[in-house]
Amino acid sequence: MSFLFLEDLSVGDLFESRSVSISAEEIKAFAAEYDPQPFHLDEDLAAGSYFAGLSASGWHVGSVTMRLLTESLPIGGGVIGGGVDVRWLSATRPGDRLRTITEIKAVQPSKSKLDRGKVTIFTKTLNQSDEIRQTIESTLLVFKKNVPDFMTG
Repeated sequence: MSFLFLEDLSVGDLFESRSVSISAEEIKAFAAEYDPQPFHLDEDLAAGSYFAGLSASGWHVGSVTMRLLTESLPIGGGVIGGGVDVRWLSATRPGDRLRTITEIKAVQPSKSKLDRGKVTIFTKTLNQSDEIRQTIESTLLVFKKNVPDFMTG
């Protein structure tokens, strides 16, 4: 895998991920562990809820998004967030195939720490019909390449 560094990123760059399927079993398993609400756990109870059917936890969608983001935007040193604005725009359903498209919105080298900078990204998580399920705007810490180890420690 080839990693990306601050110098490799420009405003307007797009990164698209592979897609992954979300099953009812996965929705229920995640919810049972981390977000045990009826509309994530039980089809019958979910049918009468605001969501009118079984839906994935937003945190489940966020976790899938993070996986896809780290694969499609392989930042050297890792995807290190410095702030995030998450929006869930529509329910993720069993059978949805999620993918991400990430756009670089800003690249700002640090004036005081010469080995790094900040990168603002906007990520859309879409299903197989291109319906937006989630958006994330985030600021990332991104290192420059070929910086001596003592500068990143």
